[in-house]
Amino acid sequence: MTARALDGRAVARQIYDEIEEAVRERVSRGGTRPRLATVLVGEDPASAKYVELKQRNARNVGIDSEDHRLPAQTTTEELLALTQRLSGDDSVSAILIQQPTPKQVDIHRVVLALDPVKDVDGFHPVNAGLLALGLRGGVEPCTPAGIMELLRRSGIAIEGMNAVVVGRSNLVGRPTALLLLRGNATVTLCHTRTRDLGSHTRTADILVAAAGRVGLITKDMVKPGAAVVDVSTNWEGGRQVGDLGKGVEEVAGWLTPNPGGVGPMTRAMLIKNTYEAEVRRRDGPSN
Repeated sequence: MTARALDGRAVARQIYDEIEEAVRERVSRGGTRPRLATVLVGEDPASAKYVELKQRNARNVGIDSEDHRLPAQTTTEELLALTQRLSGDDSVSAILIQQPTPKQVDIHRVVLALDPVKDVDGFHPVNAGLLALGLRGGVEPCTPAGIMELLRRSGIAIEGMNAVVVGRSNLVGRPTALLLLRGNATVTLCHTRTRDLGSHTRTADILVAAAGRVGLITKDMVKPGAAVVDVSTNWEGGRQVGDLGKGVEEVAGWLTPNPGGVGPMTRAMLIKNTYEAEVRRRDGPSN
């Protein structure tokens, strides 16, 4: 068996096309154009590249953007002041604070200062709480939401399936498990300290690897025909790799390339969240 690719780039293009059409229709009806504000603290090249990509993605679908660059020595209070100003700015639909921030910044305080509706990453406790309670109307984290969208648009059944998520971070693992549960999968949440990890992963119709450990999931730990989503970004020998060992593609039925699987979906969902933030704050919640 050779796994079929879960092509994040192709699905992301579908989403961009849909958002571009939605923005065009909204503006043609006299509605407001969404606006994304990005904030980057410091000069980390990778973070700067990510921000540039997100800005470009926004512009390509007709969403306005503004970019705020702060020096590496920025204090928590200084970042808080900008965050509060953007939260109160009626022209701003959504706010992205690129992480990680420098060590002296208390990012938790900054996230709390965000208007939850404008929290494009879905990190604010209000949004996280709505997700944990199984309630709709909040902002879903971009990577977990991207995983779900990739599975659905690739024709992968979720309801009634056994899903195993390996990784318990608040950014990816936990919210992914909650979204799969909302989709009526039977979910097991594992991590790097799970005893006999393979005994769990071999039951998975859907396996999400998000632990951040190179080679953690070997091919003998994968159920034949499973849909395997490799979320992690690890670096080995100067190249990006995930959590999967060699040969998983020989067992899995579906598999995300890494890179090219989940990463493009994360950026696409950020743009989708920006559009939906504008709709939600102007027109009220749609769900």
